[in-house]
Amino acid sequence: MNPTDPCPCGSGHEFGACCGPYLDGSIEPPTALALMRSRYTANTLGREDYLQATWHPETRPAQPGVAPAVRWSGLRVLETRAGNPEDTTGMVEFIALYRVGSRPYRLHEISQFSRAGGRWYYRSGTAGAANKPPRQGG
Repeated sequence: MNPTDPCPCGSGHEFGACCGPYLDGSIEPPTALALMRSRYTANTLGREDYLQATWHPETRPAQPGVAPAVRWSGLRVLETRAGNPEDTTGMVEFIALYRVGSRPYRLHEISQFSRAGGRWYYRSGTAGAANKPPRQGG
């Protein structure tokens, strides 16, 4: 992905000024929200290595399993709690839109994060309206 391309996370920033530096290891995401956005971007780019590295070792599966048939198409952050640089835990609720073939889906998740050793990690997620086709216009 070109650094001047729009970042897939939907922030409105260029990839090179948004999630790019996190994915290439130049800097660590400073907040739980930044980590969640970068993990969404990693999913869009098929970056299993990044997903694995940012998943907390206590809850990380052997393989995070990026599905090649999934085409991510949008991210909307609904709520965040804590997750700032001075916090040790954080929560991000979001809806991610995706397609499998021509069928649209929506993943609604409440993700939990923790910070250890100066790094944020994804710990777990509770699904809301997961795997449902989005409503018309949404």
